[in-house]
Amino acid sequence: MRTTPRGHYEGQPGFRLLSPETGTLDATEVAAQASADPDQTLALLADMAAAADRRMAALAARLAGRLALDLARAGTASAGGVGRLETARADRCPGDIDIDRSLDGLLEARAASRPVGLDELWVQRWQRPATAISLIVDRSGSMGGPRLAAAAVAAAACALRAPQQWSALAFGDRVVAIKSADRDRPALAVVDDVLRLRGYGTTDLAAALDAARAQLARCTARRRVAVLLSDCRATAGGDPVTAARRLDELCVIAPAGDSTDAEAFAETAGARFASIAGPHSIPAAVTAVLAD
Repeated sequence: MRTTPRGHYEGQPGFRLLSPETGTLDATEVAAQASADPDQTLALLADMAAAADRRMAALAARLAGRLALDLARAGTASAGGVGRLETARADRCPGDIDIDRSLDGLLEARAASRPVGLDELWVQRWQRPATAISLIVDRSGSMGGPRLAAAAVAAAACALRAPQQWSALAFGDRVVAIKSADRDRPALAVVDDVLRLRGYGTTDLAAALDAARAQLARCTARRRVAVLLSDCRATAGGDPVTAARRLDELCVIAPAGDSTDAEAFAETAGARFASIAGPHSIPAAVTAVLAD
């Protein structure tokens, strides 16, 4: 990964307070600045994760990850991704016998010296998760602090909303799976990998959407949603509109100051759309586009 010398950060607001000496970060000052301006603080920490001073870079990445999770938790998290234990009669669905609830039927059948009927037994089973999410992060072109910060919060928000079945992809001219749908990874580890992303290459949006469809195909959830964080300006690959229409659902999120192309793409593709003012508004945007 390319690294950045300390001098690059010297002119950024708040940097000298965050890092008064080489190799240090003041956690108390980070908390104070995050409280006053979480977007700017997270963007600066995300940038600092690429610092040539590897000690400071590691500290910045750790604090950025925690801040991203804190911002994601500020939104209303849905439990829709979590399976629920439900009870039903055995003649209606398969499952494990609920002995306590089936006791009356078992005793009556025994007293009458007859086999117990399925309609007298109750079973328990895990209901499959309601929603699966595949997050798609555009890393083409420049991938500076604000974009990294937004992507990190988006990853944390998706992890909180679909903890059982979710994936995270990054794409430029090729697609990389940061987290596969069939692989368990802690949310903080995924956020940390997102913060290590750096921009490069062309924008193969169609390939990214196809990769998300493949990830969602592995999921058992009733609802399968792709969440795209991009300006939607494709510069390589196939037709992204065709790829988008092959998805069950697509939600597009773009920065408020650079959302014209993304909004037009969403309208053409039949996708939901939301714009964000900064990383702090990601949780609300994710909640809005995932709303039934």
